[in-house]
Amino acid sequence: MSDSFHDPYALRLAGDPGEIVGWRGGQAFSMAQFSARIAAWRGLLRRTAGRNMALYLEDSIEFAAALLGAWQEGKTVWLSADTLPASCACLAASVDAFLGEFPPHLSPLTPAAGDGCSAPLQPMQPLAADLAALVVHTSGTTGAPKAMPKRLAQLTCEVAALEALFGARLGRAEVLATVSHQHIYGLLFRVLWPLAAGRPMHALACSFPEQLATQLGLRDCVLVASPAHLKRLPAHLAWGPARTHLRAVFSSGGPLDSAAALAAGQLLGQQPIEVYGSSETGGIAWRQRQAGGDDGWTAFAAVAWRLGTADDLLEVRSAYLDGDHWLQLADRAQATADGRFLLLGRSDRIVKIEEKRISLDALEAALTACELVQEARVMVDGASAVRHRLAAFVVLAPAGQALLAGGGKAALNRRLRAALGEVVEAVALPRRWRYLAQLPLNAQGKISQAQLQALLDDAPPKPRLPRIRILEQSGQRLLLEVVVPASLFYLDGHFPGTPLLAGVVQIDWAIHYGRAHFGLAPTFCAISALKFQQVILAEQPVHLELVHDVAKSSLNFRYFSSAGQHGSGRILFETRQATADKC
Repeated sequence: MSDSFHDPYALRLAGDPGEIVGWRGGQAFSMAQFSARIAAWRGLLRRTAGRNMALYLEDSIEFAAALLGAWQEGKTVWLSADTLPASCACLAASVDAFLGEFPPHLSPLTPAAGDGCSAPLQPMQPLAADLAALVVHTSGTTGAPKAMPKRLAQLTCEVAALEALFGARLGRAEVLATVSHQHIYGLLFRVLWPLAAGRPMHALACSFPEQLATQLGLRDCVLVASPAHLKRLPAHLAWGPARTHLRAVFSSGGPLDSAAALAAGQLLGQQPIEVYGSSETGGIAWRQRQAGGDDGWTAFAAVAWRLGTADDLLEVRSAYLDGDHWLQLADRAQATADGRFLLLGRSDRIVKIEEKRISLDALEAALTACELVQEARVMVDGASAVRHRLAAFVVLAPAGQALLAGGGKAALNRRLRAALGEVVEAVALPRRWRYLAQLPLNAQGKISQAQLQALLDDAPPKPRLPRIRILEQSGQRLLLEVVVPASLFYLDGHFPGTPLLAGVVQIDWAIHYGRAHFGLAPTFCAISALKFQQVILAEQPVHLELVHDVAKSSLNFRYFSSAGQHGSGRILFETRQATADKC
C-alpha cells in the first residue's frame, strides 16, 4: 500500500453519524443508517464464498453501501449496465455470486432491511491502493461490451481530480442524475465523487422531465445527465426554480451538439460541462461551450495526450489507466493552437465494402442533412450472411412522416437512397431500413449495437399497444379495459424480473386512444396534474378512462383497477393555428 494513498471513504464514514448521505423518496438518509447498511452487506459477504461479485441495484444509496461493504470484505465487484439474459450469461462465466436485483433464477443475494442495525458497527478499515475494486463493461456502442478491471487508486485519483477542478463551484450541492450508476460515468459522478466529497446523493434517477424540473428546484443541486436526456428537455416546463438552484450540469456518454448544449443552457441556466472519456480510460477531457465558442477539449490535469502517426488517432497516458503506457484510442483528433484538441470522429466507424472505405459517420451526416430525417444511425448488419451489408435506423422529421404515410416505405427508401447516392457509390447504400419513433437508448442514454441488431432480427415484432376492450362509450367519455401483453416492446429492461409499464407509455396510450375516438386538437401543448400512484404489471387488467373536454381542449385520463388508482393526468392540446399565433 502506498504511503501517499488515503482511502476517502473510510475517512468519510468516521464522521458525524447525523450527516445526510442522501435522499430517498423525500426522506433524508443519515450516515448512521448508511453505516448500518454497509455492515449488513459486510455480514452477508463475509458468509459468501468467492471473490468476484456481480452487483446490480437501482438505488444509488443501497448500491454504495453494497459496494463499500464488498470492498471491506476484499471482494471485486463486477458491474453490468443491465440484467438482460445475454449480460447475465456473460457475468455468470466470471463471478462467484450475484448481488441485488438480478433475475430470480440467478439466486441474487441481498441482506434483509433490518440487518446490521442491532449488531455493533465495525469501523471501516482503510483500503489498499491496489485493491482490485471493480470490473466495469464498455457501453457496447461500437460492438460487444468488454470487461475493464479498475484498481481502487485509479478510481480515487479520478475522484480527487474532479473535486480539484469543479468542487469549489459545487459546494455542498445535492447530486441528481438521469443516468445509471452501473456505468463508469454514472458510478463516478453519481456515487463515488459525491460520497468522497460529502455531497448528498439522490437514491433514484429522475426518469421523467416533470419529475426532474421539480427536483432541481428544491435545493442547491448538481445534475448528472447524458446528451440524450439534455437534448429532449421540454421547453414548456417550469425550469425557473432549477435555474435558481443548479450549480452545474454534467453530460457524458456521447457527443452533445452545439445547438442542444446552448438550448439546455438556456433552459437550465447552466451550460453543460461535457466530459469526454471511456470505460477503459476514465475521463480524458472536458469542455463547456458558450454561444459562438469553439468545440475544443481541455485535457484533465492527470491526462497527457498526443496524436499518433497513423490517421491522427488520439493517444493518452494518465493516472486513471493501469500502467504508465500510451493507449491508442479509436478517435481521430486535431490539435489546436492553444493546446487543446478537436475530435474528428471514430476510425472504427470506417468499414470496407467491395474494397471501398466507407465512413458510417459520413452516411449518418448525409441522412440528417436531408429534410426528411431527424436522427439516423447506420451500422453493419451483424446477422447478415452478406459481408458488410449496411442497415440504417431513421427517426423521421415531419416531412418524412408525411412521405411515409402518403407514399409508403418503398417511396421513402428511394428518396433516402438518392440522398446518400451523392455521398457513396451504390454498392455501399444501406440494404435494410428501419423507421423508428426514437432511437433505442440504454440506461446511460447511449445507443448500443446489440439493441439496434435486435431490431433487425427476423422474430415477429413485439407489440407496442395493449389488448383492449371497450366497456363504455358515451359522448366525450370512453372507458376501456386495458391488458399489457407480457411481450410488450416497452417492457424490455423495465425492469428485469418485474416488468412494469412506464408512465410515459401510459401517457402515449391515453393520447393514442384519445385521438382514435375523439376530435382532439392536433398539437400537444402540456401535461398537468400528472400522478403515478401504483405500478401496472404485465397481464394485469386495468381500466383506462378518457374524458375529452372540448371547451378546454384537454384530455383527462386515469388508469384504475380493484387495487386503486394507478395513474392520472390532464393533457392539453392546441390547434396548429393557435401555436403559430404565439410565435
